[in-house]
Amino acid sequence: MTDRNDLRRRLLDLKLFGLLQHWEEVCDQPWLSEMLDWEDDVRRQRSLDRRLKRARLGRYKPMADFDWAWPTTIDRRQVEDLFSLAWVTSATNITLVGPNGVGKTMIARNLAHRAILAGHTVKILTASEMLNSLAEIDSSSALTRRLRALVRPQVLIVDELGYLSYDNRHADLFFEVVSRRYELKPILITTNKPFAEWSEVFPSAASVTTIVDRFVHRCEIVPIQAKSFRLKESKEAAAERARQRSGTDAS
Repeated sequence: MTDRNDLRRRLLDLKLFGLLQHWEEVCDQPWLSEMLDWEDDVRRQRSLDRRLKRARLGRYKPMADFDWAWPTTIDRRQVEDLFSLAWVTSATNITLVGPNGVGKTMIARNLAHRAILAGHTVKILTASEMLNSLAEIDSSSALTRRLRALVRPQVLIVDELGYLSYDNRHADLFFEVVSRRYELKPILITTNKPFAEWSEVFPSAASVTTIVDRFVHRCEIVPIQAKSFRLKESKEAAAERARQRSGTDAS
């Protein structure tokens, strides 16, 4: 038999105050526990749908499609351990670093999806999207609101840092984001530049050393070296098309 105290707690958690007002009338009803299960299931699904929508995951391949044999450098155990999400609860930043097309974004979006399924909120932005949108704001109050919005998600993913360079204002704004989340909530960055080359990303910024220092204080670095997966897949697709054409011609 379901405990009355447990039922009452669940009603409070779900904020079903109408039923609470009629507690003595409903507490022993056989349908109450099942109704609360339905309400829990619907709310969990709606919460998951909201978090998936707000994260802006986009299209991505599952980790089951990742070719672990292709990279010349990758620590599979390190990457798989990230899916435990211990770095989320410990507010440890993650940096996926390597050349273009080696699967950094694929890994990042799979980690984002795992975090969302675990109940965390996630926001995914490209570096240029985040920094340019911040730089365009000319009101201090609006900028404060936008920075707060970037602090709010449990996980912030900044994709493709390093493919473009930014001026001093962009660097200062990036420092603001890093500082406001520092030791509270993690940032996951995908980049083609090791930290020693971030001065090329923010070439004239005096704050770049401070940015790196604060970001790496609590950070796990995941280096990946490989030829481009996309180029590999393109060549494989071209070879398959050629094979199919030759088979058609032969018939």
